[in-house]
Amino acid sequence: MKRRDFIGLALAGGAGILLGEFLVPKILRRQRPKPTANPSFHPDVELELSAGPSEVQIFTGAPTRVRKYHARLLKGPSETLQVLEDTYLGPVLRLKKGQKIRIYFTNYIPQDTITHWHGLHVPPEDDGHPRFAIRKVEKYIYEFEIKNRAGTYWFHPHPHGLTGPQVYRGLAGLLLITDDEEQDLKLPSGEFDIPLVIQDRIFDGNNQLVYLTSRMERIWGFLGNRVLVNGKPDFTLQVRRSVYRLRILNGSNSRIYKLAWSDRRPLVVIGTDGGLLERPVMKNYLMLGPAERVDLWADFTRYNEGDTLVLKSLPFSGASSMGMMGRGMTGRRRRRGGNRVPQNGEELEILRVKIGWKPGIKPKLPEHLSNPGWHNIKEALNLNSPRRFVFAMRRMRPTINGRSFRMTAVADDEIVRLGNLEIWDLVNSSTGRGMMGGMMQMPHPVHIHGLQFQVVERTTSAGWETIKEGFVDNGWKDTVLLMPGMRVRVLLKFEDFEGLYLYHCHNLEHEDMGMMRNYLVKA
Repeated sequence: MKRRDFIGLALAGGAGILLGEFLVPKILRRQRPKPTANPSFHPDVELELSAGPSEVQIFTGAPTRVRKYHARLLKGPSETLQVLEDTYLGPVLRLKKGQKIRIYFTNYIPQDTITHWHGLHVPPEDDGHPRFAIRKVEKYIYEFEIKNRAGTYWFHPHPHGLTGPQVYRGLAGLLLITDDEEQDLKLPSGEFDIPLVIQDRIFDGNNQLVYLTSRMERIWGFLGNRVLVNGKPDFTLQVRRSVYRLRILNGSNSRIYKLAWSDRRPLVVIGTDGGLLERPVMKNYLMLGPAERVDLWADFTRYNEGDTLVLKSLPFSGASSMGMMGRGMTGRRRRRGGNRVPQNGEELEILRVKIGWKPGIKPKLPEHLSNPGWHNIKEALNLNSPRRFVFAMRRMRPTINGRSFRMTAVADDEIVRLGNLEIWDLVNSSTGRGMMGGMMQMPHPVHIHGLQFQVVERTTSAGWETIKEGFVDNGWKDTVLLMPGMRVRVLLKFEDFEGLYLYHCHNLEHEDMGMMRNYLVKA
C-alpha cells in the first residue's frame, strides 16, 4: 500500500483524535523507502551525498571540527557538482528544470539526520520530513524530478530537535536551478555568477565552534559574534570591473540582515526564493531573514581599480520588543572571551568587495526578466475566509495556533485539498498573559515546505520605519519574515503531490523547540 493511501485511511477513521488533532498511523513515523533504487525511475543525474565529521582551517592555529556534506557525481553533466574548497559548506549542485535526480544519501554523524531540499517542489518522501530521519551509517535514496523555476535553493538537515546544531556545525549546501527562460536572458554566468552564504558563528580560544549555553539563548535564537561568508571570516570578494550576479543566502540560525552597499547605491534585485522576478527592483536596503535568498545584479564597472566597497547590515529596530530588558536577561551570553555578541538589528560588516583593474563582461540589465505565472487570487477557494496561523510565544514556548510539533499529527485547519488555491494569513503575535507573555515578541521567518507562494499583502504600521521598505514581496517565496506584530497574507496552490508536509519558523532554535507543524494534502 502506498504512503498516501495510509494517510487517506487515517483520516477516514484509522487514526485517533487527540486534542483536536488527527494522528497519522504510527507506522509512518519511521516508515521510509527502502535503501534501494526504484528500477522504473530513470535519472539524468545520480550522485552520492554523505554527512560526516570533518575539519577545516578557518583561523590560524587549530583546525575547526565541523560536520560537512560530501558528494560524488556518478552520472550527469560535469558542471552538476561544484565542490567548494577550504570551507565547511557542502557542494553547490547545479541542475536544470526537467532533470530527474537520484541521490544516495548516507549518514555518518552520530545523530539521526535527514536532508531537506529547501524550496523544491518534490513528493513528501523526498522533502526531508523528520519522520524519515536515518541513523548513523543508514542510507536514504531520493528520486525526484526538478519542477522548480530557475533560482537559488539550498539543502540542509531537518531532524526534529537537532536541525539547529547540525546546520550550525556546517551541514548546508546550495542548489542552483536553471531553465530555458533564464538561459535566454544571458545573465552573468561562470566566474561572474557568485553564491554568497552569510552565517554568524562563535568560536572559542581553540578555534572550536560554540553553540547554545543557556535556555535564554535557545528561546531567543542563536546569535554569533563573527560573520562568515562561504564559511570564511573577514571575507573579501575579488572582482573585475564587470557585472556580476550575486546569489545571497541568509544561512544563519536566527540572525536577520538589513543589507546595503556602503556607498548608498541601490541594490538591484533580480530574484527571490523561487527564482527571477518579473522585472528588476531597486532597493536602498534589503531585509533578509533566515533561509531567505535574494539574487542581485551587481555592476562594478563604475568603480576604479583598487576601490573597496562594503556590503553592510544596517541598524534597525523591531527585532525584539524586550528591549533593554532582553539585553539584561541574556547579558550573560552576550560576551564570549571578551567578545561582545551583537544584538539582532545592530550594524555589521558582511563582506568587502575589492575592485580589480581587469575588465570583464558588461551585459545590459534586462527590463523584463521572466514570466512568473502568477496565480489569480480571485480564484482562491477561501477568498473571504483565509486560514489563520498565529506564531507566538506562550510561557516562553514557541507555538503555532497554540500548538507544538508532533511527528505525525495534523489538526482540522491543517488539512488541504489537492489542486486547491488558498489564502493563508501568517501572523506574528504574542498571546501570552502577564509581563513575560506580552513582551516576548520576536521575529519569526516562516517557511512552508513543498511549494512556492505569492505574498499578496504585508501589514506595516507605525514603528516599522527602519525596515518597511526592505521587503521584496513581488517574487515567488518559500520563506517570509514576520516581524513582531506583523501579518503577511500569502497565496498558495497545492499541486501534484499528496501527503504530509511541514510549515515552521526558520529560526532554527524555535523550530527545534516545536514551532513547527504538519499540513496534509489529500485528494
